[in-house]
Amino acid sequence: MSRRRAHDTEDEGYDHRRNKRRRVSENQEIEDRLESLILRVGERSTSSVESNLEGLVSVLEADLGTFRLKILRILSDCAVRMPEKCTVYTTLVGLLNAKNYKFGGEFVDHMVKTFKESLKMCRWDAARYSLRFLADLVNCHVISATSLLQLLDTMIDVSNEDTVPQVRRDWFVFAVLSTLPWVGRDLYEKKESALESLLLRIEVYLNKRSKKHHNALRVWSSDAPHPQEEYLDCLWAQIRKLRQDNWAEKHIPRPYLVFDSILCEALQHNLPTIVPPPHHDNFEYPMPWVVYRMFDYTDCPDGPNLPGAHSIERFLIEEHLHHIIETYHHERKDCAAQLLSFPYKHKIPLEYCIVEVVFAELFHMPTPRYLDICYGSILIELCKLQPATLPQVLAQATEILFMRIDSMNTSCFDRFVNWFSYHLSNFKFTWSWDEWDSCLLLDGEHPRPKFIQEVLQKCLRLSYHQRITEMMPTTYAKLIPLTPVPNYKYANEEAASLPGTTVAHQLVVAIRQKCTPEEVVNILKDIPNSGYSGEEMSDGSFNALKIDVFVQTLLNLGSKSFSHSFAAISKFHSVFRALAETEEAQICILHNIFELWSSHQQMMVVLIDKLLKLQIVDCSAVATWIFSKEMTGEFTKLYLWEILHLTIKKMNKHVIKLNSELSEAKDKLAKADSSSSDSEDDSSHKRKKPITHADKPSEEVVERMEEKLEAANVNQKRLFLIVFQRFIMILSEHLLRSDTDGRDPDTDWYRWTIGRLQQVFLMHHEQVQKYSSTLETLLFTSDLDTHILEVFQQFVALRA
Repeated sequence: MSRRRAHDTEDEGYDHRRNKRRRVSENQEIEDRLESLILRVGERSTSSVESNLEGLVSVLEADLGTFRLKILRILSDCAVRMPEKCTVYTTLVGLLNAKNYKFGGEFVDHMVKTFKESLKMCRWDAARYSLRFLADLVNCHVISATSLLQLLDTMIDVSNEDTVPQVRRDWFVFAVLSTLPWVGRDLYEKKESALESLLLRIEVYLNKRSKKHHNALRVWSSDAPHPQEEYLDCLWAQIRKLRQDNWAEKHIPRPYLVFDSILCEALQHNLPTIVPPPHHDNFEYPMPWVVYRMFDYTDCPDGPNLPGAHSIERFLIEEHLHHIIETYHHERKDCAAQLLSFPYKHKIPLEYCIVEVVFAELFHMPTPRYLDICYGSILIELCKLQPATLPQVLAQATEILFMRIDSMNTSCFDRFVNWFSYHLSNFKFTWSWDEWDSCLLLDGEHPRPKFIQEVLQKCLRLSYHQRITEMMPTTYAKLIPLTPVPNYKYANEEAASLPGTTVAHQLVVAIRQKCTPEEVVNILKDIPNSGYSGEEMSDGSFNALKIDVFVQTLLNLGSKSFSHSFAAISKFHSVFRALAETEEAQICILHNIFELWSSHQQMMVVLIDKLLKLQIVDCSAVATWIFSKEMTGEFTKLYLWEILHLTIKKMNKHVIKLNSELSEAKDKLAKADSSSSDSEDDSSHKRKKPITHADKPSEEVVERMEEKLEAANVNQKRLFLIVFQRFIMILSEHLLRSDTDGRDPDTDWYRWTIGRLQQVFLMHHEQVQKYSSTLETLLFTSDLDTHILEVFQQFVALRA
């Protein structure tokens, strides 16, 4: 029998576990330290990038044996996540390859795997950055130029594929073109004829591709003073200019040149054959865009010159700034600081480049990447950080935008209004309005006076009426919004002659005494369905006067604030539902809201949003009301389209929600079925987590969900058909009338309306795309006027 005490044995086990834990924590500390060193390499420090790299290579070389996989993973992550430091990391890999050929080969394999995985998963930016990294490894003598050219050729092969969307072919050509600035010089020196052959194939493709989508994506319809170039055409022009300059650019840092004597001694690796994954119908490719230009060198009088529109430096600077916004857009202060600490700020007029890129993001078609307010808040932070120069550049940009607003895209006009009003509200609403006086001589529908009018309406939402009146010169009186107060007709002088006045007064007393919804119904029941001339729609199916008295009285009593109005609607929800049984009745409710609140656009927007949320009115009723004759005078005002877009978005969200719920339920059902069959077949009797009845939806539940989704899809399709049909009707009528009268149809009203049609297509392109064949069959037929049909064809071409 052992004489060792029991606790001795326990102590030994405890020591073993403690040592193991210590080893694990020590390893974790080393891994964290390595990650930190790799992530920070090349950042500003007292020593040079080259000496940083030399030091890091020594550290990593010593740890390759133990932490090889970790180092491979970190480096390949850096290649994708920090493309602006691409050449720093390729140099690091080159130096490691020179010392350890086997590791170099493993890294190339790892990077190829990352590239292939990104293509397969449709992570297009990650794929492009991976390709760029592989190309730059040619400069570091890690990969052979021949094998890279084979890969680039394989990618250009995609441009010859049949029966695939053009956006797929475009992306592969764009990926190759955007890689050439990094490796073009090396390929030119080593494989000139192969490079020329590659460029020729690209040129052939670019000359034959369709650009039907181009006009839909332009910020301005005019090419003066800056051409609105399609992105591939612009990049191709920049690459040709680079080729003329013998592939010498001045923007990309190339730390590997210092280590050329070491790197050129290293053995090179050949890339394996990489075949791009074939197209699948569920693949989504980046949509085309138009390159935004606002400034040229004449706009930047002091300091360094702005690179030319077709210089490769302009592409590289813009891409870098766009990437900074993408990385830091969640935190406006960090984003502004990073933009202003751009590495090459002394070589370029940085403030002009930043402002141009931020507006390029804001005006990006069909929709910006982030909310409008994101760009507004970044510009405010930039002005705070650089008060000496940036506010002046921003004022200059605003002036340029206002002067060119006549040919501005309608969607961009809205974004410009939203941004400018928000910006003014953060700078005490200070602006030199007198400089824009000339717009007061123009017609009210002209974009310039309309812009100021819409900006003041938005400023009203961010301030109060007296403040707006005080900030504007007296000459602008006709553009200042009306005082936002309710126009309650049953309290006006003419109220005595109105048929519903007596009941309206009874209703006021009852609601103030906190009556119940049932009591309201009782008061309203005596209102006759006759003698009311305000509603043309009255056909006996609903009582227009009853709706008029109830809606106007209730919302007038709740007019003190949004909250009071919401509380009133919620309390008498059942009365609203009873009155709003038909679509005509719902349109009558909307018309009464407009009558009461015609001077308060924001109140109309939020009330209609509330009625949609509570399902008092349907989306189709809102769309029909917007296009009704009663709203003709409001038709070109921005708030009306804000209401239409929030209505469409509400419908879209509903469909998306039902879709995801159904997919989730089907997944649970499939998993439950497969796990029950697995457990029956499982001979090893392993314990499995039981599938509870609550987890598994029944077949009946799934069927009901399918029916709900189908009904929602029908409603969504109907909504789009109503909207597009109404657009076609009013535009066709205008064009026909102009033709009959021998007038030019290209009026301000026509440009606003055709712009709004285009906006609906582009803002909701993902949903409208589902119904494009139906729209083509029913509405956008070949006999339609070409001006209207062209808008639809441009939309279809976006994903063709």
